[in-house]
Amino acid sequence: MSYVLAVLVGAVWGVAAGLVNMLVMRAALKKKSDRAIMAANLARTVLDVAALAVVFLLRNILPLPYTFVLVGTAAGLSITTIIVSFRLAGGKG
Repeated sequence: MSYVLAVLVGAVWGVAAGLVNMLVMRAALKKKSDRAIMAANLARTVLDVAALAVVFLLRNILPLPYTFVLVGTAAGLSITTIIVSFRLAGGKG
């Protein structure tokens, strides 16, 4: 049961980071500048790494198996990025 909880906690953390990524990308797209989009992509990558690093650095403090939290975080980030990218591209999903 703790493994499922760990994945869910990680997924919530990953989705939260993914939503911040969405806000960064929307702001860049509103500027309609190639430089802004490149900077946003760099910022999103840094944010992704930071979200995963937080889980890794807190591995001795977390009361849950950190590898499962890490997997949940990565899954949450990936799924959110896919959904947001599809919506920003004009998809109906």
